[in-house]
Amino acid sequence: MKNILVIGANGQIGTDLVAALRQKYTPQRVIASDIKEPTRFDAHFKLLDATDKEAVRQILIDFDIDEVYLMAAILSASAEKIPDKAWEINMKVLFNALELSKEGFINKLFWPSSIAVFGPHTPRIDTPQYTVMDPNTVYGISKLAGERWIEYYNNHYDVDVRSVRYPGIISWKTLPGGGTTDYAVEIFHEALQNRHYTSFLAPHTRLPMMYMPDAIEATINIMEADKEKLRIKNSYNIAGISFTPEELATAIQQYLPDFSIDYQPDFRQAIAESWPESINDAYAFKDWHWHHKYDLDAMVRDMLQNLSNKYPKEESLLL
Repeated sequence: MKNILVIGANGQIGTDLVAALRQKYTPQRVIASDIKEPTRFDAHFKLLDATDKEAVRQILIDFDIDEVYLMAAILSASAEKIPDKAWEINMKVLFNALELSKEGFINKLFWPSSIAVFGPHTPRIDTPQYTVMDPNTVYGISKLAGERWIEYYNNHYDVDVRSVRYPGIISWKTLPGGGTTDYAVEIFHEALQNRHYTSFLAPHTRLPMMYMPDAIEATINIMEADKEKLRIKNSYNIAGISFTPEELATAIQQYLPDFSIDYQPDFRQAIAESWPESINDAYAFKDWHWHHKYDLDAMVRDMLQNLSNKYPKEESLLL
C-alpha cells in the first residue's frame, strides 16, 4: 500500500483531490499539507511550506511517502499582481519536488500545468498537443518553463513525473483562488444569493472548462496509468466543456428564470483572449483512455443542487 502526500491541499483542486484519494486509499495513507491550517480539523494534516526543501524532505521521510501531488501555486490573475513572487514560488516548489524525486525520496510525482501555457499565436480552436506556445502571463510562463523542466528530469534522470494541462476548473466545494476562469464559480453563488452577476469577462469569451469530478478523475487516472504507455513527458492536454459567460448564464436561467447578468470586463479579459477556446486531447484518450463525463447542463444542474444546501430556499427549484 502506498502513502501519498498532497501539497497545496487547501486549494480549490487540492480539497477535492484529498477527499477522493482518501476514499480510494483510506485517510491515514493520504497526508494533506499546506502553508495554512485547514478550516476544519484534519487528523492527517501537516503544516508545510513547500518552498522549504528540507521541510518537504522531512515530511516525506516521516510518513514514508511514495507519491506526491504538488498542487501549490499562485494562479493566473493573482500572479499578475505579484509577478516576481509568483515566479519564485511557482518554480521553487517545483524544483524542490523534482530534486527530491531525483534523490529518490519521491517515487511518483504529479504536477499540474494549465491552458495558460498557450498564448496569442496558439491556434484557439481544437488546440493540439504540440503547437505554438507563447504565454504572456507570469503564470503561463512559469507553467511552460515547468513543463520543459519536468520533461528534462523525466528524460535525463528517469524521474516519474506526470502532468495534465488543466482548463478552468468549476467546483461547488471551495471558492477559486485567483484565476481568470473564477467567474464560472462565482456566478453560481451570485445567482442563488442575489439573482444577478456582473461578469469580469465579456459575454462571448469562450474558454475551455472542466467540472471538478472530471478534473479529479483525470488527475488520479494519469497517476495510475502504465508509465510505459505515457508518450507525453511534459503535460497532456485534457478537454472538458467549452462555453462563454453568456451561454453559462443561459444554462443557469433554465433553473433560475429570474437570474440576470451584466458584463464589466477587467484586466482578466486580456488574459482570457490569449487562451484557447477548445482543446484537442487525443493523446490523453489514446494513452490512458481519458474522456470527460460532464456536459454543460449536467454540470450546471449538479452545481445548483449541491449549492442549494447553502441556500435552502432554492431547494424546491432544483428538484
